[in-house]
Amino acid sequence: MTARHNYGKLTIWKDDISIVKEAYSTTKKFPKSEVYALSSQMQRCSISIPSNITEVTSKGTDKHFLQYLETTLGSASEWENQLIILFEIRYITEETFKHL
Repeated sequence: MTARHNYGKLTIWKDDISIVKEAYSTTKKFPKSEVYALSSQMQRCSISIPSNITEVTSKGTDKHFLQYLETTLGSASEWENQLIILFEIRYITEETFKHL
């Protein structure tokens, strides 16, 4: 099967890889008690964003393409929710919150 797009050339994919890097960099600073909670959740939802973009580029129909984009949007919303929680419980500063 031929991919519809080369995901490695997509700006959105590159931006999403940056999100993953930021997630790991940020979660390294969390308390050890969060390793299996917020840290893990934030890492997993950040990884799913570029992973879904990668997967969507191989879908053969517009219906599948749109379905995976909706899944990607859901992961991005989850990422945003994690950031709100992290800011509210003061694991990240307002500056970091706005940056991410």
